[in-house]
Amino acid sequence: MKGGPGRRARTVEEFGQNMAALHAHEPVHFKPYAAPGDDGPRDVFIASWAKSGTTMMQQMFHQLRMVASSGRGDMDFDDISRMTPWEDTAMMLDLDMTAPQRALPRGFKSHREYERLPAGQRYVVTLRDPKECYVSFHRFFDGWHIERGAVPMEDFWDLFMSGGPGGCDYATHLLSWWARRDEPDTLLATYRWAAKNRREMIARMAAFLGLQIKGEGVATVEIMTDRAFMRDYMDRFDDAMVCAVMEEKLGIPASSDSSKVQSAGSDSRELPPAMAERIDDLWADRVQPATGHADFTSLAAELDARMDAPAA
Repeated sequence: MKGGPGRRARTVEEFGQNMAALHAHEPVHFKPYAAPGDDGPRDVFIASWAKSGTTMMQQMFHQLRMVASSGRGDMDFDDISRMTPWEDTAMMLDLDMTAPQRALPRGFKSHREYERLPAGQRYVVTLRDPKECYVSFHRFFDGWHIERGAVPMEDFWDLFMSGGPGGCDYATHLLSWWARRDEPDTLLATYRWAAKNRREMIARMAAFLGLQIKGEGVATVEIMTDRAFMRDYMDRFDDAMVCAVMEEKLGIPASSDSSKVQSAGSDSRELPPAMAERIDDLWADRVQPATGHADFTSLAAELDARMDAPAA
């Protein structure tokens, strides 16, 4: 018996009904996250906010550890989030978060702020302009979780502020990780800088993880994190596990367009003026007083300059 309205949501309320239906089962294989023992390497959380570079960072992390351990990359998987599991969807997917991973260190995905993640681990985070996030978030949901065109951008605010499963609102996430930009357990960059400077980001991540990667290994990971390469393997980056559960429990075809690797990035100029103003108000109320930056462009300039400086 299918739950929810039996189709893609046509309203925000129906989306909530579908999400409730996806969780309405007794898991069989699910086990929650458990921190590693004292004798193993600390885990790594790819903890970017929704639509802020999480998928590229998951791919970069996984390929780095595979090249370091085996000398070559790895695309022999059905879903990148099986390689770096996501606890906030694991019960829905009946996924064992303690299952062995293909190489060390272990990696996990999250959209949470630091304060709600396991302490004592390592964290890789990319930040993105909130207006680009809004457009990308809506673009991602429209035609997959939500019937195409049913929920316009003007009505998408509450879903945007949710930050994805287990997430938090945009400002809470940004301020949490901004406060940790000097912490040795945190690698923080802007998504735009990481995408534009992939080779340097790969080198920074390798050093952060303590992995010894030679020049040819860096080149391999650079190729495998290129947008065109990931588009060629887009079925690995389309939430295949979630799609399968949605087909089983909601009757939504698993062939839905849920790809996270688009042919071109989202453009903040597509944002309706009223929503742009609302995001500006959020920034002015919460982010500017804490960071001293009047907008994301200013904050990104400071963070990018830190990344451009020679690594310590």
